[in-house]
Amino acid sequence: MAEESHRSSAAEISVTSNGELDQNPETVFQRDPSPSSPGALNLSDSCVASSNFASTTEGIIESGPFKGSASLPSSPVAPVAPSSAVASRLARSMSDSQADKGETKAQPESGAVVLSDDVKNPAMEKLDLVRKWSINTYKCTRQILSEKLGRGSRTVDMELEAQIEILRDNKRKYQHVIKLAQMLANQLSQMMQTQRQLGDAFADLSLKSPELHEEFGYNAETQKLLAKNGETLMGAITFFISSVDTLVDKTIEDTMLNIKQYEFARIEYDAYRTDLEELNLGPRDATTMPKIEQSQQQFQIHREKYERMRNDVSIKLKFLEENKVKVLHNQLMLFHNAIAAYYAGNQEQLEQTLKQFHIKLKVPGGDNPSWLEEH
Repeated sequence: MAEESHRSSAAEISVTSNGELDQNPETVFQRDPSPSSPGALNLSDSCVASSNFASTTEGIIESGPFKGSASLPSSPVAPVAPSSAVASRLARSMSDSQADKGETKAQPESGAVVLSDDVKNPAMEKLDLVRKWSINTYKCTRQILSEKLGRGSRTVDMELEAQIEILRDNKRKYQHVIKLAQMLANQLSQMMQTQRQLGDAFADLSLKSPELHEEFGYNAETQKLLAKNGETLMGAITFFISSVDTLVDKTIEDTMLNIKQYEFARIEYDAYRTDLEELNLGPRDATTMPKIEQSQQQFQIHREKYERMRNDVSIKLKFLEENKVKVLHNQLMLFHNAIAAYYAGNQEQLEQTLKQFHIKLKVPGGDNPSWLEEH
């Protein structure tokens, strides 16, 4: 009974009328020390740490330094929990303080820059381009292999394909003509060099042989005249080679580049057409319908590209044919008239041919063959 009276007196907490703790040191945890009770504790220095209610050990009373007797009481004093009114008031005050701290921390964040979803990462763009290129390359490679193996179908424009094949064959033939004309020019240049040397030799013998002065002189003049006419013919042949080479390597080659782009567009069109046909043959459910719609969009895009490239190539071939006829007509007339006049020995007609096509020769220097110019 004595122990119970000690516990009850030690555990009393004075509370005011409004539910707050009475902080009077004379009334909070007051116990009169008695010499007859050596184990009595002086708990007047004990205090309730309000900050501890916000910690993980809520409701634990933190006591100050022990100032009582050195001897421990026979029964320890149990920790006392605060009243519910005090705990509720402390919880409300702590929630208000945390809300204030949250507002204070949120203020500097209000000025933060937020990137919108529209801003794309360059690395992601490159990755997306590589992915699209890989898919397109795979589809086109599969289409080419299936066509070579005779398993896949291809779109063919018979009229356009025939025109393209004729152009390729003509290109090869024009290149062969250019090669032969260059061989003729080289041989003519060597012959002119020999004729000059022969004319110089006849002229020297004409001076050193009085009895054959006229005969050597005639031959010297003939060889020099042939060499001069050869230079005029050389100018015509060189101009012919240059014009035909420009037609083949620039005009026709530019059209061939458009043809290559058209053929690649055709392969893409057939590849996506085949892919769409395979999807249409399969089941139609919630999983395959988005794929079919996407494949239909890609097919339509490449179909428009293919038709646009086909029209461009048709127009290019039409203009190329007109330009080719005009250029080759003039060049072939030049080549024929120059060759005929040269071998006929008609120097006047040969020079007239060059004037007709606005070709003039530079003044020859030494033994080097002269080159031509166009007005």
